[in-house]
Amino acid sequence: MNTLTLKTPGSFELSQTPEPTDVPAGYALVKIHRVGICGTDWHAYHGRQPFFSYPRILGHELGVEVLKVNDPSSSVKVGDKCSVEPYLNCGKCIACRRGKTNCCIELQCLGVHCDGGMREQIVIPARKLHVSTKLSYDQLALVETLGIGCHAVSRANIEKGERVLVLGAGPIGLSVIPFAQADGGDVVVADVSESRLAFCRQHMKVQTTLDARNDLVAQLKALPVGDLPTVVIDATGAPPSMMRTFELIAQGGKIVFVGLFQGDVTFNDPNFHRREVTLLASRNALPGDFTRIIKLIENGVIDTRPWITHRSRVTEFVETLPKWLAPDAGVIKAMIEF
Repeated sequence: MNTLTLKTPGSFELSQTPEPTDVPAGYALVKIHRVGICGTDWHAYHGRQPFFSYPRILGHELGVEVLKVNDPSSSVKVGDKCSVEPYLNCGKCIACRRGKTNCCIELQCLGVHCDGGMREQIVIPARKLHVSTKLSYDQLALVETLGIGCHAVSRANIEKGERVLVLGAGPIGLSVIPFAQADGGDVVVADVSESRLAFCRQHMKVQTTLDARNDLVAQLKALPVGDLPTVVIDATGAPPSMMRTFELIAQGGKIVFVGLFQGDVTFNDPNFHRREVTLLASRNALPGDFTRIIKLIENGVIDTRPWITHRSRVTEFVETLPKWLAPDAGVIKAMIEF
């Protein structure tokens, strides 16, 4: 079967590997139809992904078809179209026992800590499959991306009318926006790319966007009401942006870090205490997030159609990838078709 492997930073290889023959109890065999390319994959390609080793089969944003199920207790059946929850948790550690399966002590994420879905077939736990009878494979592959934003917003516990500043209008920032809006937040988006800000205005119903290259404090205070936001969600994973959040947050506000990088975040402690800031990390998503997102897309509350700007057949990916990396490529979400 066709398999894409990231051999070393900057080097993908398309090869033929054997199809899986064993489906253990509790597992399912699925056919991969779509693989979304995530920021994690770009970081791995460039050699900047934490918790990562090479070679690795990437791919954790998956739209799949069930070929076989070896789990009598599962409601999943052959032929079902599913999104995949790619976070393989132990079920026994303190995080799992408390329902925080997204940050299991022994967590293995497909395509990051273990081989993922950039191949024609894969065996995964049946409990990690989320079925939809209505969504396309494109939409199913986007559910995991949206899950990152959904979980981050739930961490923020946004109150109706709160001003929410989203830093970064890449795929993760975009995944934050609809859930912050659904919770009643007054969403403001800042980015260094005017094309990405235009996308937010045109497709994400964002009324206020800011140029992050300029003084954000001054721009925020110039808005109606003039207060700093009480929620700041950083989706950049860029150290300067993350550290700047401590100057952008209102007194008593909350900061959520969604993006991450290999290094330390520093801040001025008196400023942190004076504002009584709550700092939150957000990692992955929970099973309930997948269920919620699928229903929202099925009901037309979230429109994923504008998201996919680039796509490639698996057999053409190695040659196509350099074009996607060009500065003017304008990639929002790229998708591999199997």
